[in-house]
Amino acid sequence: MILEMKVPSPGESITEVEIATWLVKDGDYVEKDQAIAEVDSDKATLELPAEASGIITLKAEEGDAVAVGAVVCLIDTEGAKPEGSDSEAAPAAPVAEAPKAVAPAPAAAAPAATYASGTPSPAARKILDEKNIASTAVKGTGKDGRITKDDAVNATPSMGTPTGGSRASERTKLSMLRRKVAERLVTAKNETAMLTTFNEVNMTPINLIRNEYKEAFKAKHAGVGLGYMSFFTKAVTRALKLYPDVNSMMDGDYKIAYDFCDISIAVSGPKGLMVPVVRNAENLTFRGVEADIKRLAIRARDGQITVDDMTGGTFTITNGGVFGSMLSTPIINPPQSGILGMHNIIERPIAVNGKVEIHPMMYVALSYDHRIIDGKESVGFLVAVKEALENPMELLLDNDPKKAFEL
Repeated sequence: MILEMKVPSPGESITEVEIATWLVKDGDYVEKDQAIAEVDSDKATLELPAEASGIITLKAEEGDAVAVGAVVCLIDTEGAKPEGSDSEAAPAAPVAEAPKAVAPAPAAAAPAATYASGTPSPAARKILDEKNIASTAVKGTGKDGRITKDDAVNATPSMGTPTGGSRASERTKLSMLRRKVAERLVTAKNETAMLTTFNEVNMTPINLIRNEYKEAFKAKHAGVGLGYMSFFTKAVTRALKLYPDVNSMMDGDYKIAYDFCDISIAVSGPKGLMVPVVRNAENLTFRGVEADIKRLAIRARDGQITVDDMTGGTFTITNGGVFGSMLSTPIINPPQSGILGMHNIIERPIAVNGKVEIHPMMYVALSYDHRIIDGKESVGFLVAVKEALENPMELLLDNDPKKAFEL
């Protein structure tokens, strides 16, 4: 029996996916539920599991865009499972066609003697002459290093004396997810009245609390660490309650306001930046926030983030500080109206009660949509975040860290 495997719908409104990587080869024997491919949608990268065991025949190439519901491979469920290694079974399908592939070889090999390495073909020579580019300045990608027509078309004139070092370049297609992220970022820049306001935070109080409780926190909560993100998330949810316009978004001529805080946390994954959502963060404890962020970060790292993980979100936090960023203007994650940018912590001299002291300081940035959030609300929101981070014992821990940390 030949089973047709069709592309399942990865989520609402998604009509097309892209074959990112085949994890099996044509003619391989696959087991039911074995991951056979990674497919990109405009929201996430997902694994495609085999629907049955048998010999697989691929019907799409890597990089192909295929519609949801289209057939991407066939599985012969009556195909015999190889007794030895997978490599012994793989050649079974193409054996009969092998002579056809070998037969043209002598004719194909003949032109190789015509051109030495670095010699352009006649078509390539004509193009290089028109561009006034020497063949010695072009690296051939054809057989035995021959310069092909495509090499000549892609060649650019030298802007100086060649140094003898590598001057190679590579043109690769962006993944569907990366293209969608790029599209959304450009849309945010073009369709919102985006402004950014800045402030700085003295991280000494948080550092003192973390140094005192982080070991006990980790031991109590099965390896979940007490990081900075839980403090920032709690500070943000508090500030969103004080300034609800920052927790709203535009929908045409209407404003949609939310009484819950679904916080999108920007994380870096193998396929690029992703923003999974911590749901109802205002109701989570420090342990709950840290555990959820850890779970989502692991899923992003392992390529297991789903569309549902990233759907929604009323406000975003992004931490460029982990990469060493000192200051930035983060771009709004549409259709949200605000995003908080964290940065690296650097010891700097500041004035404290009329004296100069050295403290660990962090610049924070709030980018916001001025169509819906006024300057008063944006500045007030960022000041509220700063106040909570600089006075966490009272404003975030209710003066009882052991209770807040569930120790």
